[in-house]
Amino acid sequence: MNEQVVCFVLAGGAGTRLWPLSRPEKPKQFHDLCGAGTMLARTLHRLKGRPEGATPLFVIAAERHAALVHREVAEIDLAGGVLLEQRGRDTAAAVALATLETLRTFDDSLMLIAPSDHEISTVGQFWETVESGIPAANAGRVVLFGVEPQHADTGYGYIEAGERHGDVFGVRRFIEKPGRETAERFVRDGGFLWNAGIFLFHAETMRRAFQALQPALWAAVEQAFQAATGEKAAPRLSIDYGDIPAVSFDRAIIERLDNLALVLARFAWTDLGSWEALLAAAGPDENGNVFAGDVAAIDCRGSYLSSEGRHLSVAGAEHLAIVSTPDAVFVAPVGRKHEMGRAADSVRYQGLLPEPTRTELIGTQRWGHWRPRVRRWLFEQALPLWANVGPDRRHGGFYEAIGFDGDALDKPKRMRTMARQVYAFAAARRYGWDGPADQLIDQGLAFISRQGRTAAGGWVRALDADGTVLDPVEDSYDQACVLLALAEAHRCGHPGALALCHETLVALDVKLRTAGSFGYLDASDADPARRRSNPHMHLLEAFLGWHEATGDGGFLTRAEEVIDLFASCFFDPENWTLGECSDAGRTPANRIGEFEPGHHFEWAWLIVDFVRRAGRPDLVAFARKLYATAVANGVNRATGLALGRVSTSGVPLDPVSRSWPQAEAIKAAIALDSAGGADLKPEIEERVGRLFAWHLDPAPAGLWIDRIGPDGEPLASEVPASILYHLVSALTAYLDYSADAAQ
Repeated sequence: MNEQVVCFVLAGGAGTRLWPLSRPEKPKQFHDLCGAGTMLARTLHRLKGRPEGATPLFVIAAERHAALVHREVAEIDLAGGVLLEQRGRDTAAAVALATLETLRTFDDSLMLIAPSDHEISTVGQFWETVESGIPAANAGRVVLFGVEPQHADTGYGYIEAGERHGDVFGVRRFIEKPGRETAERFVRDGGFLWNAGIFLFHAETMRRAFQALQPALWAAVEQAFQAATGEKAAPRLSIDYGDIPAVSFDRAIIERLDNLALVLARFAWTDLGSWEALLAAAGPDENGNVFAGDVAAIDCRGSYLSSEGRHLSVAGAEHLAIVSTPDAVFVAPVGRKHEMGRAADSVRYQGLLPEPTRTELIGTQRWGHWRPRVRRWLFEQALPLWANVGPDRRHGGFYEAIGFDGDALDKPKRMRTMARQVYAFAAARRYGWDGPADQLIDQGLAFISRQGRTAAGGWVRALDADGTVLDPVEDSYDQACVLLALAEAHRCGHPGALALCHETLVALDVKLRTAGSFGYLDASDADPARRRSNPHMHLLEAFLGWHEATGDGGFLTRAEEVIDLFASCFFDPENWTLGECSDAGRTPANRIGEFEPGHHFEWAWLIVDFVRRAGRPDLVAFARKLYATAVANGVNRATGLALGRVSTSGVPLDPVSRSWPQAEAIKAAIALDSAGGADLKPEIEERVGRLFAWHLDPAPAGLWIDRIGPDGEPLASEVPASILYHLVSALTAYLDYSADAAQ
């Protein structure tokens, strides 16, 4: 019976060697480069294709790529798991982590370490090669696999083979990426093999190697591993390495061992690190060309032509790589492999290419680090897309959602969403967006004024997709959203916004405001004794927005009434959480023992804003307590994202992380940093980074993954339009607050 081999796939990568297809946010292992699945998926299927013997699989990847990883492994029975590195520290730490997981779960099992982005098309021969190295591994040796060079390649590492004993050779020395003449000599003289970067050994063998050669690194990884496994068991772990030095496995361990064994590979291999390699591996046509995407080629030979998101026409290209993406075009001779990384570096330094957003960098960036990325995503990707696809040009208003294919979805239209789209475009205009904001503001307000008014002068709750009234009830939440949109429209110079505001306030007071300053009903048909915190929070936001727009003290008075209700009823001083009110707003309702972290963040931002306007510094303590509770009990430790709903003791009741609480967390951190006390600027940078890492970067440009599961898996099937308001509000607040960093 064949021995069990625990396989670990290293799925990191800088994402520059096949730029612009491969990016830091989506390295080449997550791309389908050869037309038969992504590199990671092909690697996993190859490892699962062992003819006999158990092969539990683990994937080690950057935490920021969790959504991409989980998408790939969803249909594969790993029998192992996913290990996520919060801060990647090169391959030595990753192999130490793999060894610790093997010892914990499988004792002293055989281990196979394999890259995720190499092309090996001959599965049977791959496993024949691995099996031939098992006797050497069982004898306590670390087995490497070498590939017979097919040409003098200066981009590969070489191994000089030593004396042969049966199926294995000794190892004389390693040569990393030699010059052209040296590589040609290696091929001509023989005895040198390409280093395939695949390793086979027993877990105890590797533990002893680390303890002898890298004891400090081993101890640090072991400590991080124990901390992670103490909080969350496999199959998914999130590892925080702390300040472990970044060093490669080859340099730290392999090149210093004297118990190495080298096995000659019987399989075809390439690491697909160049267009030339990709051209050969992808199966060129009769003219030696490979086409990917919407490409038309005339009289082309020996060229790799790829286009994403638009048509590419090429004539007369010979031995060229031409790669077009929505935001970049790369052209070079297929043999100029080193130009890709240099091109990526060039545009990144100019602020044109998104900075790497992996989680390991999030917490260590300088103040203002995310500004170029935020401006690019907001003003060049999201707003143009939503301005083009978001408006319903047939029935009026805006669509409620967009699919990940970029097509609008016909659904009933909530008044809050219509208003929030107006707010988003108006706020963007104030921050310098040069798109058709005025036209979109006019269209949006005209639609809701024509289709969504009530007899009292307020606004209905919902319309059907064609604009007919679906729910005529006046809801405080919706009135608040319309008021906020009108405030932004007024600041942009819309001539009718102020009059609509006054009409809305009259309807609000007549239909929803209660006597004695005891707040507002949820809706015109709601329980008259109940007051809910969330509609009041949005009314507070609207009143403060109008105070900002006009300076009218009457809006600040209205805001103060909401703040007083918050302090007397909504805030639970025992648990520092938000509750609800009953008995006409006079007493707290029965505490239900749960809260939504996102609402804590929203209130914290608005309380500090009120403090700034009203001169009430005593209220800042409320904001700090709300923020502290949300951070302490309302965050998923595996992803760092705010949860949907938790108990007051921190037990997740809704473990899904939506995008809007992450945006509101940015605003709350900004507000509290501006109020003095601890320096929260590193935390602000981290929160912006997590928003991009989990919600924005894994989605098509300008869209977002609204729902992330407890293990980092994407759950969204569409992109809700109402989230644009949260993102515009948070990201413009970040740009505004970090303006000093730009200078």
